[in-house]
Amino acid sequence: MEVFLAKTAGFCFGVDRAVKTVQRLLSEKGRVYTLGPIIHNPQMVKELEEKGAVAVDAPEQVPTGECLVIRSHGVGEDMMARIQKQGLSCVDATCPFVKKIHTLVHDASLEGRRVLVAGDAHHPEVEGILGHVHGPWAVFSGVKELEKLILDHPEWKNEPICVVSQTTFEATEWENCSKILEKVYTNARIFATICNATAQRQKEARELAQQCDQMIVVGGKHSSNTAKLKAVCSPYCQTMLIETADELPVLQGVHKVGITAGASTPAHIIKEVLVTMSEINESAVQNPTEGTESFAEMLEESLKTLNTDEKVHGVVVGIAPNEVYVDVGRKQAGFIPASELSADPNARPEDLVKIGDEMDLLIMRTNDQEGTIMLSKKRLDSIKGWEVIAAAEESGEVLTGTVTEIIKGGLIAVTNGIRVFIPASQATASRGESLDNLLKTEVRFRIIEVNRGRRRAVGSIRSVLRDEKKALAEKFWETAEEGKEYTGTVKSLTAYGAFVDLGGIDGMIHISELSWTRIKHPSEVVNPGDTVTVYIKGLDREKGKISLGYKRQEDNPWNILERDYPVGTVCDVTVVGMTTFGAFANIIPGIDGLIHISQIADHRIEKPQDVLKVGDVVKAKITEIDFEKKRVSLSMRAAVEETEAGEEA
Repeated sequence: MEVFLAKTAGFCFGVDRAVKTVQRLLSEKGRVYTLGPIIHNPQMVKELEEKGAVAVDAPEQVPTGECLVIRSHGVGEDMMARIQKQGLSCVDATCPFVKKIHTLVHDASLEGRRVLVAGDAHHPEVEGILGHVHGPWAVFSGVKELEKLILDHPEWKNEPICVVSQTTFEATEWENCSKILEKVYTNARIFATICNATAQRQKEARELAQQCDQMIVVGGKHSSNTAKLKAVCSPYCQTMLIETADELPVLQGVHKVGITAGASTPAHIIKEVLVTMSEINESAVQNPTEGTESFAEMLEESLKTLNTDEKVHGVVVGIAPNEVYVDVGRKQAGFIPASELSADPNARPEDLVKIGDEMDLLIMRTNDQEGTIMLSKKRLDSIKGWEVIAAAEESGEVLTGTVTEIIKGGLIAVTNGIRVFIPASQATASRGESLDNLLKTEVRFRIIEVNRGRRRAVGSIRSVLRDEKKALAEKFWETAEEGKEYTGTVKSLTAYGAFVDLGGIDGMIHISELSWTRIKHPSEVVNPGDTVTVYIKGLDREKGKISLGYKRQEDNPWNILERDYPVGTVCDVTVVGMTTFGAFANIIPGIDGLIHISQIADHRIEKPQDVLKVGDVVKAKITEIDFEKKRVSLSMRAAVEETEAGEEA
């Protein structure tokens, strides 16, 4: 017979924390009271009772001056008020994951949300959760009860909803419930609050049960998480739940046995079961990769105390506004303060990580009394980051980072968890450019100075931009030819033209090339930042100068005139200037014609101003066009005569 052992077994950190709290208080005081059994394991409860622990049902049962411990399941606000009213010394051993749920339902209910809890309504953890709800609530044990709630209360579909689960809820059942909730309640906030230790045990147990003929679940018969393990295994093979090794039967005709244990099962009981199995089955306990001894070692490893500055691997199991909860495979609750997640002071936990993310972390501080470990991702990233920074300085490698701050004298860019100072003189292609546009953008830079002792790194964006510009310029000159079109960006304006960035190299549009009409300044046509289509008019490769054309031949007003206004055309013209010998009038934008004084009226006039003034719109006939000299002759007199002739006809 082969015996297969689940990798994860023994106390979860919440239970371990509560038990250790009671043990510590017993050593200090000799007697301590717990609000209900500190753990759903009768053997451990008995052991603690023998040392002086007394379980009570209500705070009123605790003598004045004695100490009361709140177990890992937690309690509601009313119960805390009763404890305070009694004036008892109280030690709160509520599991941090359970406390997180308390906060979620408290805040959601104050927002006006109806709270739905997936779990056992009579379980102390669920009762404690409901004690933090300030509004309507409901509990469902699984898919069937959820579907009944939805059917009985169709009006809830239009309400804001908040959904959480008991930390020991069955993971697959939660997934099925979540799908229904997401479909029915479009205005719901659904939080996956199953403890990672619970989810991991259930996953391992399910996979193990599929490989075995018999599963043995070790744990208290009144333990919720242990009962869930049995339920998870039962569909796949014969499954029994035992509390101690004394309950182990001799298994006949069984080839493969799987063993798992609940999160409230003491390590020594698990070991006793393993030893007994070995004795009953004539030392037949085997594991494809690990034997009984190595499994015992694994249990000891999970109970080992972690030390400051030790590196650990963790899985994200919860996210709060100010911290992230992490399972590091130990009995202590791990958490990362928001300030220790990233070198970016403005980063939010929910934007950086998600549930299930795995990461390497550094232990900052342990608190054995509270059963917590403060962790840092930022500091471990920093250690690795300085190695990258130092190597980049030596090699000249270009690094990528995000600008997190604009400060006096420059900016801060974060790369590989390291804050790199980039002076203003090294932050842009040319001096004097604004840095504001760089905030929260991704930039490329080189490391030009490193002082690890002072934790100072200096970078240069300009050096990268300079090299990139040089490379682009070389590429440009390889393919540049007159007449070739480019799309560029107007970089700057002068009185005589506009400079255009063609992608690493600048060209100039002379003011005369901007418009077919006369303009006083380039700003009448283009402005810095405009995207323009230009073509090369001339190249000076020796001097590196590029002349650009902007105005198009198809927009040439003389071509328009030739096509649409042949000699003999009568049209409306606008008087734009006066001379002693006549008046100039605009025919179309870019082209003026002369109305000679003799052609203004059908009678002799002394000066044009006797009949016309600037701004007048009059009818005139095009009598002559000299395309070579760019001259047009107009006649108001001829236009009148033509009109009169038409009327007589």
